[in-house]
This record gives sequence, C-alpha cells and structure tokens, in this order.
Amino acid sequence: MSYKIIKEKLAAKESILLDGGIGSEVLRRGIRWRQHGIEDAPDVIRSIHVDYLEAGVDVLTTHTFNLTKRNFINFFRDEEHMALIGATGLPAKAMELCRTAVSLAKEALAETGMAGTVPLAGSIAPVMHLFRPDLSPPENDCLDHHEECVEVLLDCGVDFIFFEGMNNTREAQAALQAAAGFDLPVWMSFVPGMDGNLLNGESLSNVADLARGNGAEAALVSAGTIPMITKSLPNIINGSPCGAKAIIGRYNPPSWKPDFYPCFEDTDEVSPEKYAQEVNSWLDQGVQIVGGSSGTTPEHIRAVRKVIG
Repeated sequence: MSYKIIKEKLAAKESILLDGGIGSEVLRRGIRWRQHGIEDAPDVIRSIHVDYLEAGVDVLTTHTFNLTKRNFINFFRDEEHMALIGATGLPAKAMELCRTAVSLAKEALAETGMAGTVPLAGSIAPVMHLFRPDLSPPENDCLDHHEECVEVLLDCGVDFIFFEGMNNTREAQAALQAAAGFDLPVWMSFVPGMDGNLLNGESLSNVADLARGNGAEAALVSAGTIPMITKSLPNIINGSPCGAKAIIGRYNPPSWKPDFYPCFEDTDEVSPEKYAQEVNSWLDQGVQIVGGSSGTTPEHIRAVRKVIG
C-alpha cells in the first residue's frame, strides 16, 4: 500500500521528498563506521531514520548502501582465503547486517506511526567504489552481486529497490537485469561528472533512457555537488519521473575500507535554507523527486519540506 501512494504521486506530478545522508550522519553523530555502525549503535541508526521521518520525508531509505559481501571479501585474496583466515561467519555478515538495517528502518516507521504510509526503499550501491567506475567488474559479476542484494532486501520486506550511484552503463544494465527477476518496483540514480554526463564519460541521457526502458520507474542523479547535479539535470528530464540529490561538504577519504568510511567534513557553504533554495530551482526545471546525498542532514531535509509544502 505504501508504494501505491508514491506511484499515485508520480502519476499526478506531485513532488516527492527523500531522506538525506545516512552514512555521513552516522559519523556526524560520533559513531565509528565499523559494520556501518549497525552493531555498535543500532539506537543511533534508528534515531536517524526517525529524524528524517519527522522532517517530513515521503520515502525512507535503508542504511544498506555499500553493505555487501564483496566489501568483506575485498579484505582477502578470494573467498577461499577468507574461509581460511577470516572470522567464522564472515561470508554471511553483510547479509545479516542488511537484515538488521531493514529492521531498524521498520522500527522507526512503527515508532513514528508511519508504517504503511511511507514506503521503504532498499538501497543498493555499485559493486565497487562509488567514484571509481573503472573498478567496476565484468557484467556477470555485477549481475550476481545485484541479484544477491535484491533477493536479500526483498526477503526483508522493502517496498522497492533503489539502485543508488550507478556510475557506468554496463553495471546499470546488469543491475536492472538482476531486478527484473523479482517482483518489486525499481528506481535508479546515477553519479554525474563535471560535464553533466555519467561519471565515466558515457551519455547520462542514454543510460537514463536505458533504465526507464528496462523497468526503472524513476531516474535520478546523486552523489555530486550542487553545480554538478544542476548541470546534469537536462540529461535526465524527459517527461518521465526524475530526481536529484546532492552532496554537501568536502569529501575526506582516509580509505575505502568499511572500517574507514569516507567522511564528509562540515562546511558553512550550504546551509539548510540554501540547499532548499537550490532544490526549489530543480523543481522549477521539472525534477519531481528530491532529497540529499552524503553530508545533508535532517535539518536540510526539513528545510526542503518547507519549500515543497
């Protein structure tokens, strides 16, 4: 029922508000990134979801971005080496954390009385690093990875799949193919480069059309600065549901390993009110779905809610 509400909003050309950064918000609240913070600070994860719900979001996103088995395997030569030297149960750890993450989001929905009215988007990241399309593995590996992630999130009871931050056409196509075998709506967002196209230089317009032609009900741009997002908008706006959400702050990556999550340093450059003004300009251009990427907070989303009404 909850996704039906969103589908009706999309059809009626109404604006839809997503949440903002979750991983960066975990760190902002002083939680070490180990295991996405899910085991060490579940109450904080739940409270972040509650804060976004109270800010007025129309969709809640699971804290599962970049939470995959591959992130654990990447510490080792391969799965056999992991079995020999890794901790017991490590191969299944990511999927266990995904289930807990979905449960925490559902608890937040129940706590705020919004279960059944605000849908839960199951977030899935690219196979490798968000900003390194050159590291994306072969298509079959991408397909296996995304099938596994979709299946776990489906079993956990998310309302739709949100592939976030796709950075190359080959992996986007594999992700869409993986989702086609399951009975869930799909959204997909893309990382733009400085020229407004896909981060790896491919046509953003073409990959957005590919996504829509292969079952995605909405195409978005995300994980770029406000100028990057704004420049990319003409390449995704074509009459179908489209969206945008930007990074704010400064990217400060000590490592790509899960225990050393890239931080987004706070700056005074983009206040909640300024971010809301930028979002309003996107809405004027025809964007229908808006929210925030890393660095944005519940305060930014609350300011956007005031703009949307």
